[in-house]
Amino acid sequence: MLGHSTNPPSPTLDVIINNGFWPDIDPNEFREEERVHNVTPTRLRQSLRAAVADVNRQLANYQHTHQQAGRMACDAIPPEPWQSPGDIQLLYLRAVYAQAQADLLERYRDASATGKGDERGEAKDLAADDYRADARWAIAELVGRRHTTVELI
Repeated sequence: MLGHSTNPPSPTLDVIINNGFWPDIDPNEFREEERVHNVTPTRLRQSLRAAVADVNRQLANYQHTHQQAGRMACDAIPPEPWQSPGDIQLLYLRAVYAQAQADLLERYRDASATGKGDERGEAKDLAADDYRADARWAIAELVGRRHTTVELI
């Protein structure tokens, strides 16, 4: 196969065990779904673990309320009338993935002092902000809060 170049396969990463209520996180699925192939396995795991910690903290009261009602895992939560089965897990993963993407973008921001480097850095900051907004949206949707957008003038 001369002239045929292929990228070496990404190493398979171990699943990140969650707290028992929320689903475990498969870094391999994150890497494929979010197309994050140029990040080291260690950095990828750190960003995902930090995202899990942050999202779990934001959902701590929600989790506690459901556990008090005898629902010991998120898949035991009955969906709201407007939700489909699996939406809660989907929204949780969306929040974690978006939070991890924001972290990765900030960590890999181009530190170049050139104008182009500054522009790329600003674009990455804006994209990171968009991912954080996506995470907030997913959490609000999961817990049934109204979505509010506040724009600073």
